[in-house]
Amino acid sequence: MVPKVCKTDPLVYGTGERGTGVIAIVDYGIGNLGSVTKGFRHVGAEVRLTGEPEALRRASALVLPGDGAFGATMAEIERRGLVPILREAVEAGVPLLGICVGMQVLFEESEEHGHFRGLGLLPGRVRRFDGALPVPHMGWNQLHARTPHPLLEGLADGAHVYFVHSYFCDAESEVVIASSDYGRSFAAVVARDRVLGVQFHPEKSQAVGLALVANFVRFVETVRRAV
Repeated sequence: MVPKVCKTDPLVYGTGERGTGVIAIVDYGIGNLGSVTKGFRHVGAEVRLTGEPEALRRASALVLPGDGAFGATMAEIERRGLVPILREAVEAGVPLLGICVGMQVLFEESEEHGHFRGLGLLPGRVRRFDGALPVPHMGWNQLHARTPHPLLEGLADGAHVYFVHSYFCDAESEVVIASSDYGRSFAAVVARDRVLGVQFHPEKSQAVGLALVANFVRFVETVRRAV
C-alpha cells in the first residue's frame, strides 16, 4: 500500500549566474545524481548537475546528494577540492541542501567504519542504529514536525517518506525540524539558517518528496530575491 501523502567575496557568490536562479546538484561521483536531478526538474526548477568549482560558485543554491558510506563520501568530496567550495557557499548565505549521506556529512563527525570528520556545518555526530530492529532502516516511515519551517510547508504530520540508512544523525535539538522513529527518535530533517538536510530520499518519496523539493525551490527563490 502506498503511504499517505502529504565573509566570502560577494562578487563571487551572489552575482552572475546566481541571479538566474540555477540550482546546482553537486556532482562528486556518488549518489543518486540522475534521480535527484530529475526530481528537481519535475517541480520546474532550473538545475545543473556539475562538479566544476566556478559553476558551483555561481549557483543560487547547492544540493549535495549522497549514497553509501560517510568516509568514502567525505574522501571523494575532499579529493575533488569541494570542501572549501561548500564552506564558502554557506558563509556567503547560499542555501545548501544535503540528502541522505549528503545530510550526514554536514555534521561534525561519524563513527561509521571508524572515525571520520565531516564538514562541521551543523552540530552533532553520526551514529549507528542499535537495538532489536533490523539494520539498515529501509522503507517508508513517518515524519513528525518539531518546528515550523518553509521546507515542511504543506506536509501533513505523519506523512510517509522513504529511508535507506544504517546510521543516523545524533543532532543537537536546535537544528532538528522534523524527526522519525526507528527504535528511537532520530533527525529526519534538519535546518540552521540556510543549511538544510533530509535523511530520507525525496526522489524516492513520491508526492511528499516532490512537495519538499518544491518547498526548497521556493525557499531558494525567496533567498535570491532578498539578496
